[in-house]
Amino acid sequence: MATAAGKTANESRANSDLEADIRQLKADIEKLTKQLARTGEHGYGTARRAAVEGVEQLRAQGEAAFSSLSSNAKDIEAQMVASVREKPVTSLAIAAGVGFLFALLARR
Repeated sequence: MATAAGKTANESRANSDLEADIRQLKADIEKLTKQLARTGEHGYGTARRAAVEGVEQLRAQGEAAFSSLSSNAKDIEAQMVASVREKPVTSLAIAAGVGFLFALLARR
């Protein structure tokens, strides 16, 4: 009977050790889950900020390019107006020639 009582005490001790290990594992898993959630939120926030900054930078570049193109178009328009005022007959002949070429191309 001493061996049966010894086995029961050993099994009881093993069960309590196993239960303690399971409790510790649950606590560790809970800590890990919380840490992963915080890391995910931080990563999402960082990615969102980077995307917003990228969009702002692209918008600023687009506005600068549009402004530059608009300025260039105004300069070309001013040059054409000046050229037509300086040489109206030549400008009329060039316009007629360009119109004739477009008519030929449109027929085909």
